[in-house]
Amino acid sequence: MTFTNRELSWLEFNERVLEEARDAENPLMERLKFLAITASNLDEFFMVRVSSIWEQESAGIGPDPSGLLPIEQLGAIGARVHAMTQSQYECLNSSILPALGRENIFFLKYGGLSEKQRAFADEYFEVTLFPVLTPMAIDQSRPFPVLNNRTVNLLAELEDGAGGDGSDSQKSVSYAVVQVPTVLPRILQMPDGSGFILLEEIIVAHIGKLFEGNEVVRVSMLRLTRNSDLVLDEEEMDDLMNEMERSIKRRRWGDPVRMEISRGMCESALSFLEKALDLDKTEIYEVDGPLDLCIWMSFYSRREFARLKYKPMPPVPAAAFVNRASVFDAIRERDVLVRHPYVSFDCVERFVFEAARDPKVLAIKQTLYRVSGQSPIVGALMEASENGKQVTVVVELRARFDEENNINWAKKLEQSGCHVVYGLVGLKTHCKICLVVRREDDGIRRYVHMGTGNYNDATAKIYADTGYFTCKEAFGRDGSTLFNALTGYSKVTNWQKIAAAPLTLRAGFIRLIRNEVKNATEGKPAGISAKMNSLSDPEMVKLLYEASCGGVKMKLLVRGICCLRAGLSGESENIEVSSIVDRFLEHDRIYVFENGGNPRVFLSSADMMPRNLDRRVETLFPIEDAALKKSLIDELELSFSDNVKRRVMQQDGSYKKPGADGRVKIRSQYKAYENAAGDYEEAVKE
Repeated sequence: MTFTNRELSWLEFNERVLEEARDAENPLMERLKFLAITASNLDEFFMVRVSSIWEQESAGIGPDPSGLLPIEQLGAIGARVHAMTQSQYECLNSSILPALGRENIFFLKYGGLSEKQRAFADEYFEVTLFPVLTPMAIDQSRPFPVLNNRTVNLLAELEDGAGGDGSDSQKSVSYAVVQVPTVLPRILQMPDGSGFILLEEIIVAHIGKLFEGNEVVRVSMLRLTRNSDLVLDEEEMDDLMNEMERSIKRRRWGDPVRMEISRGMCESALSFLEKALDLDKTEIYEVDGPLDLCIWMSFYSRREFARLKYKPMPPVPAAAFVNRASVFDAIRERDVLVRHPYVSFDCVERFVFEAARDPKVLAIKQTLYRVSGQSPIVGALMEASENGKQVTVVVELRARFDEENNINWAKKLEQSGCHVVYGLVGLKTHCKICLVVRREDDGIRRYVHMGTGNYNDATAKIYADTGYFTCKEAFGRDGSTLFNALTGYSKVTNWQKIAAAPLTLRAGFIRLIRNEVKNATEGKPAGISAKMNSLSDPEMVKLLYEASCGGVKMKLLVRGICCLRAGLSGESENIEVSSIVDRFLEHDRIYVFENGGNPRVFLSSADMMPRNLDRRVETLFPIEDAALKKSLIDELELSFSDNVKRRVMQQDGSYKKPGADGRVKIRSQYKAYENAAGDYEEAVKE
């Protein structure tokens, strides 16, 4: 098989994240965080990808590029996730929880509480829990309730206590559901600091009080994952924002695609749930431990566990802007590259804030895909509008699972006087660009920031991304052209520097790859080095295979999905594929083409995926300054030299760490931080 199924490749990536949870060399709380990430990843995978495959099956869609029909994909996914779920709980129960115990961090069962602890739990139930809980009976007049997506629920099996003669002949069995409240902390700490207890432990111990006059025979737990993929007919809708708001509300009630249940659920209760929820046994996942491993993320965040986490790596200020009164002066002197999270995102915020307050600035234009809940950049844009600047913001309302947040910000931007545009019909606006128009002594000058990551101050602390500042005229002109296309009816006829999807980006990649094949054939230096999140586009995969057969050496760093198979004889023996999973999420996209000995270096918002190349507005832009080109090439080489957190794809599609083998250990993210800190220290000395 020369094309790996996308979904199975993604599951292979999630397995690499799970490896970090198993790795005893990682700090204990970081292992717990990685475990929570694998669970959160699986939730989204089922809500979006598995749901989509079920819809393909219903629509009679044919095989994917790997040759698998939808029903075959679902079978393979089910088998893989069942095994992964077992591995997750083995990691929790056999490794992490015992290690927590050795640190005197204990999770208690109600039956094992001391008298003092039990008194606390009982009072908590009576005072706090009982008023919040809502038992929902299931009978002929009260059908099975619609359980919220990703909530933990208790299924109580009841006997009504009838039969005055003491016999069981007149007793009837019924079911009821109680949702574990999401408005209260799921993990409760004992007041004396002696341990923690899960909320459901307390509820189960007192559940009889919710069903007076009935005997609770047994209690099981379940959690549903529902279809949450929004499908919008943009051609038919009158108001995108209103339709998005309605669709977000409908997301909670999508069809179930997965049910997790606690181990030991009786067959009668399981059959009852299968029928009530219309689920097949293959869609049911029995777990040995607390449902919803995502809860460990909030537990990880507790401040008292700092000693069990990574040592802090506070981002350093951008060296290029040190001791500069204005970012515009620095950018006018030379182009600037910044790599987050090693370099603070403050420099991007400063760029927008200075533009908002600078009397010479006439206009600001910016795209927003995912922004934080307390976004400084949005605040700066609103301030700019209030200061009389012409502010245009392209807000992507359809950024998955950030729709509600983006809608709220869009409304606030409009209220402050900004011109807010929601992008183009049928296309998500995924490019990252901010354009500042400034009147200077020698005329109008445009300053541009473009990057590989979102304008999100929160994710900029944990995502490895690269940003680029320039005021070169060609980039400014292309920036204006791009915004005219996004906000008006401008038809782009030519670009000076930028390639943009869905118009020219795919064709640009094709030309660049074929040029390497031509150079290899002519005996000139040829090669491709690239870093991206995902590689799944069939045309790109085929073209890279052709380049390999043509003698082009390739080193690809693909964090997540990679449908290309490396090292196949006669197909891809010239291709090496690696993946890095470490404390920061590798997120930037860097593409380097040897170009006969004069390398061409690009940054992009786009991965090599069909959605990025055909269904999104994306940018690919060149880095032309010699020093900056070298820094990006060096950055890639550093990643490829990582022998601590890098995994290399094997011929069978699995991944294996190369190992240090007696050599000096190189952990690329830590070295990148050292480099950024060194640049800053040198700038301070100047």
